Amino acid sequence: MGPFGFHPLWLVLLLVIVLIIFGPGKLPELGGAIGKGIREFRKTSSELTDEVKTAVTEQPARAPAEAVTEQPARASAEDSTAAKTEQHTT
Repeated sequence: MGPFGFHPLWLVLLLVIVLIIFGPGKLPELGGAIGKGIREFRKTSSELTDEVKTAVTEQPARAPAEAVTEQPARASAEDSTAAKTEQHTT
């Protein structure tokens, strides 16, 4: 088995079929197009990875501020529930 799960014979067979279909004149053009596609994929992938890393590193900085603003809202909801309970018991 080869490094990517392909048997070397299958790789040679695939290259022969591609050579027959596209011909020797188109192979450099086809290889260049494949290389360009791979480069663009890597570039987009690294940009996306950078955006995710940036979002993850910024998130903990915002989390404590959000927690502080949510606490008074919870307290007021608990107070209103307690007030309603007191009204019903009297």
